[in-house]
Amino acid sequence: MRFCVLTLAVLGLACGAAAQPVAPDLQKLDAYIEKARAEWEVPGLTVAIVKDGKVVFAKGYGVKEQGRPDPVDADTLFAIASNTKAFTSASLAILSDEKKVQWDDRVSDILPYFELYDPWVSHEMRIDDLLCHRSGLKTFSGDLLWYGTPYTREEIIRRARYLKPAYPFRAGYGYSNLMFLAAGEVIATVSGQSWDDFVRARIFTPLGMKRTITTVRELNAKGNYATPHTSFEGPVERIDWVNWDTMAPAGGVISSANDMARWLLLQLGGGELEGARIFSAAAQRTMWRPHNVMGGPKPGAKENDTHFRTYGLGWSVSDFQGHFTAGHGGAYDGMFSQVWLMPEERLGVVVLTNCDRGVMGPIVNRIRDAYLGLPEKDYSTLDWETYKLRKAAKKDEPAPRNARPPMALDSYAGTFGGPLYGDATVAVNGNGLVLRLLPNPNLVADLTPLDADTFTLTWRKKFAFFAGGRAQFIPDAKGRIVELRLDVPNNDFWFDELELKKK
Repeated sequence: MRFCVLTLAVLGLACGAAAQPVAPDLQKLDAYIEKARAEWEVPGLTVAIVKDGKVVFAKGYGVKEQGRPDPVDADTLFAIASNTKAFTSASLAILSDEKKVQWDDRVSDILPYFELYDPWVSHEMRIDDLLCHRSGLKTFSGDLLWYGTPYTREEIIRRARYLKPAYPFRAGYGYSNLMFLAAGEVIATVSGQSWDDFVRARIFTPLGMKRTITTVRELNAKGNYATPHTSFEGPVERIDWVNWDTMAPAGGVISSANDMARWLLLQLGGGELEGARIFSAAAQRTMWRPHNVMGGPKPGAKENDTHFRTYGLGWSVSDFQGHFTAGHGGAYDGMFSQVWLMPEERLGVVVLTNCDRGVMGPIVNRIRDAYLGLPEKDYSTLDWETYKLRKAAKKDEPAPRNARPPMALDSYAGTFGGPLYGDATVAVNGNGLVLRLLPNPNLVADLTPLDADTFTLTWRKKFAFFAGGRAQFIPDAKGRIVELRLDVPNNDFWFDELELKKK
């Protein structure tokens, strides 16, 4: 069995992979990408491939919005979501090269208001800890703090102190958008510029990423942008763009295939593109060095496909058949994306889509195999069948029984809240109740009696990441309601973290 020692892979040294790189048939790849898009019923997507210092492929597929003819091209804008994290790490790399920060600087020395669940953790958290998901918080913990709320970046970081840990500091993996938000504030404090202005001036502009932006507020001025679509509850349907400005350092960049190709070339060039040095090769080695373990080989993988899965600084790093790879995925409301690099082959791929379906992986895998000269495999059909089975197995919320709650409806009404999130109100509405989570005016739901003090929860607005749920009112020993607990099944926003005590 051929296996690339981890240290050699990170240094970019050749490892003797099983397959020999070839020049693939781009027309066949083109046809496969369109087949995959149609098979997954994704309205539109765009793909760029870079190889040996050149953009060898950049093309759009499908339409910007379902039901309308306007086609996607290589300049069409999509949200890249968490692929933004590499831009935040690169910004800190720039500041590190300039000796304005060090990777192991204490966060609290730069952001005095930074505080987490434990004083020692708050004191010991370093900049590199922010960028590799080892804070002790569980994956996506606290994301409701930024989702549609009016809280500033600083206020969100201040509220994070009320989140509870899921594992000991530096002893696990928990994907944290909030820590990257804190990293963005480190950049702002050290540089004297907002995170948005810094990445624009120090990365977008020198790279010639002329269409890339950090806010949905600039979409109309730029033009040629895709529309998000969701299929969380059923068939693919259009939804509105959602403002992610507050959490932009973790997921706010909006870009195109052509612009992202420039970013890939920079990465494969060791921080330099066309004579412009953005960050040092040493800094890139630091960003691509494994800092946190994500897991071993994926279930079902061949013995020699993937040996390690780790996280660097803003990058997922692993191997494929002895080749070192760096990449990341992104999930925005109604838009998924993926970036993937194989540095020793000087190969990079970006896929941007306007739907929340995982067509990106099959496309990237087919391109990877084509360049490595591996046998053709129809990842799209295989993954699509798995996706359909998983969707079919998804259990729906039980239908309301129109039960009679043990108390009058007005006994459940009132204001509930806590220091983490803020207030929620419950008011009588006909034969049910209406819940409003005040920090996000879109989080309004009708509550229908289900069983005892439990109500079904039906959101009035359609969301890409969640739908439905339950609301449970907790009485004290005298039968008076003292707390509201929310259970909204999904994989991204933890409503059960909200401590909503009756006021």
